[in-house]
This record gives sequence, structure tokens and C-alpha cells, in this order.
Amino acid sequence: MPLSAERLTPERENTDFRFAVAGGATIYKGGLTMLNASGLATKGAVATGQTAAGIALTSTAQDPNFVTVRRGTFRWGNSAAADLITAADWGKTVFIVDDETVAKTSGTSTRSAAGICRGVDAIGVWVET
Repeated sequence: MPLSAERLTPERENTDFRFAVAGGATIYKGGLTMLNASGLATKGAVATGQTAAGIALTSTAQDPNFVTVRRGTFRWGNSAAADLITAADWGKTVFIVDDETVAKTSGTSTRSAAGICRGVDAIGVWVET
């Protein structure tokens, strides 16, 4: 039903989130983190059906059951050869290789999306997650 009067809508920052960790997963602070099909956190890796969550602010060494993840735009390592991301890929979807590297392609549908390319420099690729 549409509003018929003003309302106070609750708001929260959409940057930091806390996720339960998949059993046996090792997540390092600063690593690209993804969520598996059950919504549990795991480190970035070649896998399909995963959702990029962002950068780990905590590690499983600190708490093996939960990890805090931040969404935003972060610089990851660039893949090589045919999967090298270039300035021409700005605004395009890039894909997770591991917990610190992204690639231009899905690796023949073996990789999940990392996010959107927001720049490339000599050190790596800026990805909005």
C-alpha cells in the first residue's frame, strides 16, 4: 500500500557487514571475501555461484566463526595474458581468481563476479564491490 503520510524510514550504513564463516574456511584480513550459496563467508577463489562480499576487515585467526567485511572500491591484483584487465574494461564486470586477484573473463564460466572495474593502474585493478 502506498504512503499516505510522511514516514521515518530506518537507515544503516551499507559498508561493513558481519558474516558467519563457512566451516573450515580461512579468511585473511585484507583478502577478497565471497559468500557461498548458503550465504557463508569464504575467501575469494575460482568457483561459480558465489557472491563477492568485499574486503575482510577481520580474519578467521581472530574469530573462526565470524568475519567483518567492507563493501567499497578496492585495488586487487590483475590477472595476466588473455585475462589481463585494461583501461578499456572500465565499467565492466571482472571476476574472482583468488583472494587477491581478479580477471577479465569468467574463465569459461568457472569464476564468480568480483564487481565492476573502476580503474587500472601499474599496481592492480580498482574494483567496486
